[in-house]
Amino acid sequence: MLHANVILSLLVSVANVATDCGCVYAESRQTASAIRPFFYCFSSLRAIMCRRQKKELVFAAMRHRRHVSYLQAHNEVLAMPSLSRRSFIFMALAVAACKRGAADILLSGQTMGTSYSIVGVNSSGIAEAELKDAINETLLDVDTKMSNWNSASEVSTINAHSLKTPLPLSPDMSSLLEAAHHVHAASEGQFDITLGPLIDLWGFGAARPPGIIPADAEITAAMRSVGQKEMLQVKDGQLYKGHPDAAMYLSAIGKGFGVDRLGDTLAQFGLTNYMVEIGGDIVTSGTNAQGQLWQIAIETPDALTRSIHQVVGVADLGMATSGDYRNYFEKDGVRYSHIIDRDTGRPVTHATASVTVLAENAMLADAWATALLALGQERGLDVAEKHKIAALFIERSAKTDHVTFNATPSTEFDAIIAG
Repeated sequence: MLHANVILSLLVSVANVATDCGCVYAESRQTASAIRPFFYCFSSLRAIMCRRQKKELVFAAMRHRRHVSYLQAHNEVLAMPSLSRRSFIFMALAVAACKRGAADILLSGQTMGTSYSIVGVNSSGIAEAELKDAINETLLDVDTKMSNWNSASEVSTINAHSLKTPLPLSPDMSSLLEAAHHVHAASEGQFDITLGPLIDLWGFGAARPPGIIPADAEITAAMRSVGQKEMLQVKDGQLYKGHPDAAMYLSAIGKGFGVDRLGDTLAQFGLTNYMVEIGGDIVTSGTNAQGQLWQIAIETPDALTRSIHQVVGVADLGMATSGDYRNYFEKDGVRYSHIIDRDTGRPVTHATASVTVLAENAMLADAWATALLALGQERGLDVAEKHKIAALFIERSAKTDHVTFNATPSTEFDAIIAG
């Protein structure tokens, strides 16, 4: 663990920290870039909050999946909790706390094998303890339905069911499967929540370590229980499995569903201005404490530099980014991504490194980001245009001495960003 003073020194060394007002963020290879009435949270760090009653500090650094969001904090920097060394391995930003009153609700915790963070403007004096209890109840309910890590969850029960008899579905699971089937059909089948056997086979799950290239026969065998349309059929609120071993893996849609449920909980308390995040999937409502759009930075898909590609203002939308640059292995000079091509049963081979999607909710943003990354820019952009999906594709190019990245937005993405 790094001592708080050492961490603070590291932060100051890569940015000129604002001392009186606003906040600073700076890329690691640059000096301080800008002073804002808010601050960005670096994408490799999880939310860490510490408070003092009179001179309250909330210093937050959130580890998001593929993009950087921000929190707004209280007062000047007074102290800082210790962080693991791992939290600083890919550090590219320095952040500093803002003035008191920038945000009234700052909550975080663990859920679904990752963390969640909530930022809200509490203009009606909502009791934070009561809100926290409701959030915990919501997260528990989501976990008991959607978590593949919970052996007693609804999805785990479905996966363990090997009989031909149908299984009744909860309304939430029915809703999620309806969305999953919609994206599956619209994405030429590339969004597929039954790909778990292939993901495990290639070493990106829990079954075997990465780096082992499976034999063709193994891939063929795994694909017998893969195929969302054939393996998961919903009728009259019941699920019929097309193969005894068919299973659902909800990592590409479940967190987005959980984000939306948390947003619903906040709305039930009368909150209209908030940002919710689980594992990098985000939903926003209204504006931040300064009346501005929520500022979210899209990361350049390079695990070494971890720089910001673009900052976008978002309101009343879900946002998610899927990328190939953190979960992959290389063997004999070939790069193998965790993104599996549904048609071949093998990792995708195109040059698209990440896709960011803005959608009406986090669940659809989550699913579409995965679907479009699996398709790649060439096919994915056509699909995005056809279905009016707001998507930003970032491609990797290694034609020069160093890797470069080129971004291509869909028409809908440009329209939203332009306002």
